[in-house]
Amino acid sequence: MSELAFDGQREGEKVKFIFRRHITTAGKGLRFLIIMIIIGIIPMILWPSIKEMFWVFLGCVIVGLIGLFYAYMLWYFSVYIVTNERIRQIIQKGLFKKTVVDLGIDKIQSVSVSIPNVIAGVLGYGTILIQTGVGDLIISQVPKPNEIHNKLQNIAKEAGV
Repeated sequence: MSELAFDGQREGEKVKFIFRRHITTAGKGLRFLIIMIIIGIIPMILWPSIKEMFWVFLGCVIVGLIGLFYAYMLWYFSVYIVTNERIRQIIQKGLFKKTVVDLGIDKIQSVSVSIPNVIAGVLGYGTILIQTGVGDLIISQVPKPNEIHNKLQNIAKEAGV
């Protein structure tokens, strides 16, 4: 098995694991697609005899699919990389805009997990709170939050925190 690597990795730094937020965070794209389909259907219902209304519907569906792809892309390229030295949060905010935040493992004071509601419990996501002396890192909608919490606890313990 080859070792995972990422841009900005330091010498001797080893990737422990990588995770993303739950896929439901891309749900805005699905809602946008549904709204665009509804908007495209309305002219077909109001003016059924005008054959060009199909092209309006098709255009709305294409725009909706582009919105769905955009939301998926933002989800896919937003990632959390946990190494033996730090947690790197990479959040994609647009086609060409992203933010990167590094949090040293040695700065972690505590890691906690919460399941905010019934839907989160059913879909299997929760919130991870990483407390440090300089501030908190809150990661919402994390899939398998208990598993991620345990991994983070173990890495912090290995680092002597």
